[in-house]
Amino acid sequence: MDSTQMNRGSLEGKDRDELTTIATALGGKPGSRARKAEIVDLILELAGGAPSNGSEPTNGSSQPVAEDDTGGEAEAASAEEPPAEWELAAEAEDAAEAKESADEEAKKDSGHDEGGDGRGRQDRGQQNRQGGQGGQGDVAEPGNRRRRRRGRDRDHGPEDPWDGEPVDVVGYLDLRVEGYGFLRTVGFKPSKKDAYVSVKQVRQFGLRRGDHLVGASRPANRSEKNPALLRIDQVNGRDPEQAKDRPRFEDLTPLFPDEKLRMEIDGDPTDMTARIIDLLSPVGKGQRGMIVSPPKAGKTTIMKSIVRSIETNHPEVKLIVLLVDERSEEVTDMRRWLQRGEVVGSTFDRPSDEHTQLAEVTIERAKRMVEYGEDVVIMLDGITRLSRAYNLAAPATGRIMSGGVDSGALYPPKRFFGAARNVEEGGSLTILATALVETGSKMDEVIFEEFKGTGNMELRLDRRIAERRIYPAIDVNASSTRHEELLFERKQLNQVWKLRRVLNGLANDGDASAAAGLELLIDRLKTFNDNEEFLVEIAKGPNMGA
Repeated sequence: MDSTQMNRGSLEGKDRDELTTIATALGGKPGSRARKAEIVDLILELAGGAPSNGSEPTNGSSQPVAEDDTGGEAEAASAEEPPAEWELAAEAEDAAEAKESADEEAKKDSGHDEGGDGRGRQDRGQQNRQGGQGGQGDVAEPGNRRRRRRGRDRDHGPEDPWDGEPVDVVGYLDLRVEGYGFLRTVGFKPSKKDAYVSVKQVRQFGLRRGDHLVGASRPANRSEKNPALLRIDQVNGRDPEQAKDRPRFEDLTPLFPDEKLRMEIDGDPTDMTARIIDLLSPVGKGQRGMIVSPPKAGKTTIMKSIVRSIETNHPEVKLIVLLVDERSEEVTDMRRWLQRGEVVGSTFDRPSDEHTQLAEVTIERAKRMVEYGEDVVIMLDGITRLSRAYNLAAPATGRIMSGGVDSGALYPPKRFFGAARNVEEGGSLTILATALVETGSKMDEVIFEEFKGTGNMELRLDRRIAERRIYPAIDVNASSTRHEELLFERKQLNQVWKLRRVLNGLANDGDASAAAGLELLIDRLKTFNDNEEFLVEIAKGPNMGA
């Protein structure tokens, strides 16, 4: 451009975009926060000293990243990736720092040059003098602040086009409210290997949180924190185009459970837990059940019996065991116990935010499978500890209930538990969650009372029975299922009601008879190979086949 054209009057008559283009062509890099007058000063400075920066136009012209065969998705991923969660808190502070005086900025130039990233200290100092966002507030700051600012300014620095081989990647999509997301490649937890998924890709294929994606990614650039997803080959094991037409979970019609999940295992008449559950508290596909237990009453053993029965009798069911705020050895033990199911665990030494994030990704993953008509079972241990985690992690509403529970903290776990349903269009989501009682904590009592009426099945354990070493310590009178007539044949239903009348008659004699009724039931079940034979015998006499 002719130097005669480089007068301040003609430049000030142009808009900011034109000035930015001129400055870039001359080898300058105006910051995204630079004012119009600062860009004019930069152009005049570059026009006067262009011979000394002869190599700059090459770097400036190579600014755009070359599009790959995916139609520019790699470029979009690089340009659109926002700062991480731990960086968002600095945004407000950065905005205030941008308004500091010119004298303050001059002092910061020397401090910022010490943290150079290989792009040239002279160029970085020039950008600072022009008010670019990379040069604001970096004096006497740790290296993390400078790296964070360079990450947000990645679209202003020269990046070499990536021409390597794509890396295959598989994982679960974790979306943010802003529209972008990350592909969790190591279970459901965040890791450095997670691939960034741009807003463009999410909208193009109608992706939702919890989707299982198969695709390819490229490594992270020097200014990025995560690899970027280049292409998507499969969404939940199907063609990506099919994901656009699937129904939404919220639009599916919920029904009462009408198909029984049989717990009794053929050839194993000694599993009393499974047999008693089938008789007194049956579980159907789409059940929303609670296992109410005091400490040390055999809750974990009953959970292991239930998951083994589901794996054996219902191989078509997708089983997920979610352990929240649990001991690490319990997580390992459950992983080794399961044969085909998946264990998602967050131990008690992790922060509350991790507990809640893991639970949310798990329930969203289950919803995505139900949308395709699959049957899913989630075993949650437990709803009490999950509610405690939300109480710590959720923003305070100022309305504190009895026991120190924030009134807004119970909505997310209720939303989790309320997702269980039998779907009329096909598929089901069953959630069996444990709830702690008799712990001496007022908070646990309040949480249980809030969830008490939300389930449609309850299996209650009794500490007094467990103290007498009678296992499973099931309170046969307090355990029941709503609309159990949908899970039994009419003939079996009459026999089960007859059994209940006998057990209730024993319970009315006193507290000790609760254990006596369970002992009598276990003794009678041992004499029959399966529950069907036992119910036939019940129909013949009034005293449980005695």
